[in-house]
Amino acid sequence: MTPLPSLDALKAFEAAARLGSFSRAAAELHVTHGAISRHVANLERQLGVALFDRAHRRVALTPAGRILFEATHDGLATISSAVARLRPDAARRPFVVSCERSLAMKWIIPRLSEFQDENPGLRLHLSTGGGSVEFAGEYLDVAIRRADFPLNPAWHIENFMAERIGPVCHPKVAEAFKQGTFVALHTTSRPSAWSDWGGRTGHDFPQRQDQYFDHFFLCVEAAIAGLGVAVVPLAIAIDELETGRLVAPAGFVADGTKYCLIAETEINTDPRKATFLKWLQKKANELDYRVAHSWPVFPQN
Repeated sequence: MTPLPSLDALKAFEAAARLGSFSRAAAELHVTHGAISRHVANLERQLGVALFDRAHRRVALTPAGRILFEATHDGLATISSAVARLRPDAARRPFVVSCERSLAMKWIIPRLSEFQDENPGLRLHLSTGGGSVEFAGEYLDVAIRRADFPLNPAWHIENFMAERIGPVCHPKVAEAFKQGTFVALHTTSRPSAWSDWGGRTGHDFPQRQDQYFDHFFLCVEAAIAGLGVAVVPLAIAIDELETGRLVAPAGFVADGTKYCLIAETEINTDPRKATFLKWLQKKANELDYRVAHSWPVFPQN
């Protein structure tokens, strides 16, 4: 049998290839950028081929790199799945859910005690993450994502909530919003939120000022503090709207995307996954009901 490279080197290569970045691979594997570079360089020397074309700003795979990536990606996923099935305590381990940060903080966590009361035998562990899902890197049961990126056809996916976006602000800022003389609060995690909303509603505010934050939950807090107006997903602002800490002066608009539950294996035939999906669907239906009776949701132009 041909001697194999080290597992650490293969994991570093697979992560860098999948994420298109040595830095992002380092963050995912909790190592330094230099460690990823050394692993890849050693792998290239051992194989005698270049795996990445480093002439591009974003590292790109060479033909040889694509061959190795397909093999390592599939192989690591298979190993991870087998190890999980062999663990004797698999049935007693926590149910691990990955969710985008703002949705987790502002919508999932405030409702989580209800889920736990309804399902006392299901220990749920919530972690945060965004974008593409890697089931092989860390044991993960399901992930909640907004489906705004290419979805792996091998995944099992169930949509459960449409995305709706709209401007929210402290009540005292509502008049400034109507006059177009306000600070627009942006998030670097979805920098097109204002333009997406404006393109669908026909609103434009050329005189506005701009301020930036890393995540939607920070934009919501800034809006509550009266710093300006934030275009955010309805689910993230719903609790603040119901308490009156925020107002929605122009309603919300569907942006054409949906939140979905993603799993590596079938969802509806796995009792824990099916239970969690049913609960998400119930919470989404409750949100639909509140919207219908409180805040208008406009169709797209």
